[in-house]
Amino acid sequence: MGECWGEGTATFMILGNICTRSCGFCGVKTGRPESVDWEEPEKVARSIQIMGIKHAVITSVDRDDLQDMGSIIWEETVGAIRRLNPSTTLETLIPDFQGITRHLDRIVRANPEVVSHNMETVKRLTRAVRIQAKYEKSLEVLAYLKKAGINRTKSGIMLGLGEREEEVIETLKDLRNAQVDVVTIGQYLQPSKNHLPVTEFITPEQFKKYETIGLEMGFRHVESGALVRSSYKAHKHML
Repeated sequence: MGECWGEGTATFMILGNICTRSCGFCGVKTGRPESVDWEEPEKVARSIQIMGIKHAVITSVDRDDLQDMGSIIWEETVGAIRRLNPSTTLETLIPDFQGITRHLDRIVRANPEVVSHNMETVKRLTRAVRIQAKYEKSLEVLAYLKKAGINRTKSGIMLGLGEREEEVIETLKDLRNAQVDVVTIGQYLQPSKNHLPVTEFITPEQFKKYETIGLEMGFRHVESGALVRSSYKAHKHML
């Protein structure tokens, strides 16, 4: 955290703190979300201004309860940040919006410097880890964003859930085929006893191996290590 603060980077979660999905790895509460705060875009923009943030990462819960999946607030939040903080660069870590292109198009119009959508795990484990998501759908979302004109796309996976090395490499290949530019690889840590257990703690040598493989595949940036999370060194991923 200190490393991020030292670089003037901070992450903001919008659209509340209750998610409509129940992923087996995630510590965010599942349930019926509260109503949308339409003043939230300006609140986030003012917070960034007050804090003097140089690079902001915006993320959110899934809002499958909303007709627009929350995409309008997403677009308005990026717009508000641009107005109040024209020199602040942005990464948007978005949900899949169920792959509906009119919602994804709002992100494209907002045009943040980086758009990220996490695969989270390998294909075989997706149903257990992300029960309401689909591996192929996430790849389609990432490919669509690139084809629609997003300059820098990004994704992340967690290790230690029972994946095999060849499956991790397969996922990296799938991400490159979707023209993803940046990938983060980190260690899964169990949020509580009610979440999926950790099956393995990955060695530093194995993380380094995946970094080397990813760079050889052509990713612009590969952040691979036990403590790596989606926003780790996020400000560098625009270069």
